[in-house]
Amino acid sequence: MQPDFDPIVPGRVEWRAGTPEAPGFGDAYFSREDGPGESRAVFIDGNDLPRRFEALPPGALFVIGETGFGTGLNLLLAAAEFARRAPASARLALLSAEKHPLVPADLERALAGWPPLKPLSDALLDQYPPATPGFHRVRLADNVDLTLMFGDAAEMWRRQRSEIDAWFLDGFAPDRNPDMWSPRLFGQVAAHSRPGTTLATFTVAGGVRRGLAGAGFALERRPGFGRKRERLEGRLPGEAKPRHVRRGRALVIGAGLAGASAARALAERGWQVSVIDRTGIAAGGSGNRAGVVYTTPSGIATPQNRFYQSSFLHAARRLEHHEIERRGIGRLNGVVQHVTNARQRRRLASALASGHWPETELEWIGDDAVLIARGGYLRPECWCRLLLDHPAITFGKAAARRLDREGRVELTDGAAQTADAVVLCTAAPVEGTPALPLRFIRGQVTECRATAASRNWRRAHCHDGYLTPAVDGVHLVGATFDLHDSNPEPTSESDAANLAALKRRLPERWRQLGGDGIEIVGRRVGFRARVNDYLPVAGLVPASINGGGCPLALSLAHGSRGIANTPLAAELIADRLSGLPLPTDRAIEDALSPGRFATEPDPHRAPPPRAESR
Repeated sequence: MQPDFDPIVPGRVEWRAGTPEAPGFGDAYFSREDGPGESRAVFIDGNDLPRRFEALPPGALFVIGETGFGTGLNLLLAAAEFARRAPASARLALLSAEKHPLVPADLERALAGWPPLKPLSDALLDQYPPATPGFHRVRLADNVDLTLMFGDAAEMWRRQRSEIDAWFLDGFAPDRNPDMWSPRLFGQVAAHSRPGTTLATFTVAGGVRRGLAGAGFALERRPGFGRKRERLEGRLPGEAKPRHVRRGRALVIGAGLAGASAARALAERGWQVSVIDRTGIAAGGSGNRAGVVYTTPSGIATPQNRFYQSSFLHAARRLEHHEIERRGIGRLNGVVQHVTNARQRRRLASALASGHWPETELEWIGDDAVLIARGGYLRPECWCRLLLDHPAITFGKAAARRLDREGRVELTDGAAQTADAVVLCTAAPVEGTPALPLRFIRGQVTECRATAASRNWRRAHCHDGYLTPAVDGVHLVGATFDLHDSNPEPTSESDAANLAALKRRLPERWRQLGGDGIEIVGRRVGFRARVNDYLPVAGLVPASINGGGCPLALSLAHGSRGIANTPLAAELIADRLSGLPLPTDRAIEDALSPGRFATEPDPHRAPPPRAESR
């Protein structure tokens, strides 16, 4: 299978008098005399941003697109200007492509010279993604999101759906980097522009002017900055009409990992969110005492594999942002993935050789294991409660029975709630929602009492199953994968299978845990919901299926990957409902879409088996 994204080669930098330069292009990343001054003159003033930000109405959305991120100076200046001038309820979305992103050390050194931008640059550095292909979401402020798109600029913008209000056309000079100034890219700039969209660039090269004019922009030369005689401004004909972030009342059905993540993402975008669950917070499939934060690395950058990588990296950034180790709810100190068969070895070797997984993220440790550097373990219930702890979120113990097209949800106790959007995050059947080809796979986890030796373990291990460090004095060993077993009760046979797998794959750990004398102190059965292609179902239900009216979104079928998958799925859903640029490219959005099944609402969808804890 052919990859749909190329590996990322980080930018190579040489420093001259404190200025980063790219020897491969023979050009500097910003003006040697006054980088911020040039960026303000060319891009901030060139797009008339101070006036436009001040003129924004409350709740407005403004989107800036950029063709070369470089050090991030241009967009950080724009974010700072937005904070000074725009209404507090307005939102700024920044989208930027970069084929050769700087390594973190060079980025930090470049940004250190501009103290006024420190709060924003600190946020960027804290969340700066590794050099992996595709889209990466960074939150610079409560109302400012940056989507970094690592890859060729024209290709990244081809995969982006958003409409832009102002363009920063930045890159190394056209005679040194002609690929950045191609008719293909100019076509993408025009295709993603609205009536009245503006652009600004430092170059007035003839090919650039002809390409932009041919794409429909009216252009004007302006006096340049510093040693440059001229710069270029442009505008697409038409009236620039403000857009608004869509907000309202959202009802989230389900309070597990998917529901809590969706509720938090919506609340952070200004929605008032009501969450309901028939059994309580993280009481269903998300109810294990601990879970492993991990992914399965691959060397083929298909939409499916890129989602697994992107969602895992996004989840790690979110967990780090919420300081889970300080709060005592988890730790991201790496996961050891043990090789269990030849096929898995080939897959891991392919991932390491592909360039899609930098050595900082994935490395061999010994002959038969790799370290997934950003992995770790988490207490799901604590994470869900943390996410739901937001002033715009309320929780109630209730079950939904039926949803109509106007956003009215009937509850099983006879009450009802109405909403401007509904997000279904549970596999339990609700009349009026689409039928999905769900399968429910039984899994039992075994809780074993920690020993003096095992209390020193710090990392989670994955093999056919998994083993966590001690949480509340017990280790979780699991989990069975029972395709044809619907028994909701824990069994001794499942415990024996978990411990046999541990003995077979990690014999030394098995011995340290007690060997044949391992003390089992608890067990729990859960049912993992999956669909046939093993991808989650995450996104808005198409109107052709939903029948129009109240928007309905789904976040379901995350299987055993709920901790890693649900934060990015939540961002995707919340951005779609809010009318914001998305954190994923078109191919991933389509791969996750509920519309891929093209089924009609089915009030008779069978419920999953109901599991009990013991």
